Amino acid sequence: MADLVIQPSHGLRGTILLPGDKSLSHRAVLFSAIAEGDTIINGFLTGEDTQHTAKAVQALGIEVAGLGTERLVVHGKGLDGLSEPGEVLDLGNSGTGMRLLAGLLAGQNFFSVLSGDRYLRNRPMARIVQPLRQMGAFIDGRCGGKFAPLSIRGGGNAIRPIDYVSPVASAQVKSALLLAGLYANGTTSVREPSKSRDHTERMFRFFGLDVKEEGTTVTVRGRQRLRAKGPLDIPSDISSAAFFIVAASIVPGSEVTIQNVGVNPTRTGIVDVLLQMGGDISLHNRREQAGEPVADIRVRYCKLNAGRIEGAVIPRAIDEIPVLSVAASYAAGKTIIRDAAELRVKESDRISSMAVELRRMGVVVTELPDGMEITGRDVLDSAVCESHGDHRIAMSMAIAGLAARGDTVVRNTGWIDTSFPGFERILRRTAYSSS
Repeated sequence: MADLVIQPSHGLRGTILLPGDKSLSHRAVLFSAIAEGDTIINGFLTGEDTQHTAKAVQALGIEVAGLGTERLVVHGKGLDGLSEPGEVLDLGNSGTGMRLLAGLLAGQNFFSVLSGDRYLRNRPMARIVQPLRQMGAFIDGRCGGKFAPLSIRGGGNAIRPIDYVSPVASAQVKSALLLAGLYANGTTSVREPSKSRDHTERMFRFFGLDVKEEGTTVTVRGRQRLRAKGPLDIPSDISSAAFFIVAASIVPGSEVTIQNVGVNPTRTGIVDVLLQMGGDISLHNRREQAGEPVADIRVRYCKLNAGRIEGAVIPRAIDEIPVLSVAASYAAGKTIIRDAAELRVKESDRISSMAVELRRMGVVVTELPDGMEITGRDVLDSAVCESHGDHRIAMSMAIAGLAARGDTVVRNTGWIDTSFPGFERILRRTAYSSS
């Protein structure tokens, strides 16, 4: 895999349009497959993760036109239109793809196997396997179903509704159970300790489903019909925008506008945290797109102050904690990140990975069981950094290098294409256009 060399930037400038939202792209192709009729999806993310999900849908007997492009046409066959795949469904590095597909396949009347790369095969799956078994699906895997590959014999007509109290706030767990619940006779409810991202609920409504929400409990009635509706326009991914939001916040002389970004309130923790740290961020041209709130985000450089990142904001910023730790490295004072133990079971142990890499750049980092303490500096040292096989670690360290004192090298950055194709091109155009 290629190395990425990052030189110091004298300021990020310009207007940026980023690829489509990864979470929405996964859901769009999956839900379109079980809808009745053709759905046009615009802005589909062409990253490796979402491509694996789209190919899995094809292997389940659904015609998907335009694969590899940002415009797909999915010829849905309705709730019972999927067919048994003749091959193992390879989800690559995508935990979202595997967990959501497991929920969908739990309601089928056929056999399937889900697998992925070595990193995905070591991510925890018991959190979805156990409740899906309670609903009547027969699922096995490594270590009794704790890890992929997962073999699934769906419950079919015997799938049972569930009233599940989730020990973690996880949109993937919630979505898997709601998808399985569509095949049950009765209502399925999922209650979380705090509200996780609600893309599934919003997109269910886009396809005409009745979804009820009360506090942190979501309920869906089984055997409802999804109806094709379109076009389904996917906004840019705030998790991708996060890298440029932080970059503009830490590099003096920066001012950027990121257009057409999804600003779902369950995903905007990155903005709230940086505003509390003194960031100069504003949202403009607010609107709605396929049931999702969208806006243009303007960011200007502003010296950040340390803060506490913990509690209810963590589920709203969990994927952005790595790049937020970069922001903390340039902030005045000591930033404390807590309640983020979930980061230890992502593509890498993101707490450990970021602590190791930031120390290479001279940052004082204390690793905690559920987070980090980070003492900020005015400028970081250049270093040779590792990606740890994790796209967000690779991109976070690239952003850290933009304000460092010399050239920073990030090794093995091919993982970036799993979620953000074109990252390096957009970064170079934005960070060095005025130099």
